Amino acid sequence: MSDEEHQFESKADAGASKTYPQQAGTIRKNGYIVIKARPCKVVEVSTSKTGKHGHAKCHFVAIDIFNGKKLEDIVPSSHNCDVPHVNRTDYQLIDISEDGFVSLLTENGNTKDDLRLPTDDALLTQLKDGFAEGKDLVVTVMSAMGEEPNCALKDIG
Repeated sequence: MSDEEHQFESKADAGASKTYPQQAGTIRKNGYIVIKARPCKVVEVSTSKTGKHGHAKCHFVAIDIFNGKKLEDIVPSSHNCDVPHVNRTDYQLIDISEDGFVSLLTENGNTKDDLRLPTDDALLTQLKDGFAEGKDLVVTVMSAMGEEPNCALKDIG
């Protein structure tokens, strides 16, 4: 055999999957589904009857949770679909930096400085105006499939 030692470079993450499989027939309205590699919230589900080839089909109409685009997919109800792991987290706003990032306070007292300002104009002005007035603001961040833009804003002060 060989006396050489092999070096393996690990380029993988911790192994936690960004999605999990779920049977298409069990996904309901207001649930989540991955369509065209985008995490979406289901707004309409219709199921057709079994045809002569034996599979009932589920027609999903869903909206991308990050950019608001409407997507559709048709999947046999007995097949598995990918469902994203979606997490909602509230952070308290500490600071808005000049370079377009927000500084947030986590529940355990650490700061989170890797989030950009929202691209939605209404949310952006609400965030900047509230911060300028000295209000205590809570930013709700929704994360799925490695993305986490700012989603909503609450005034707790």
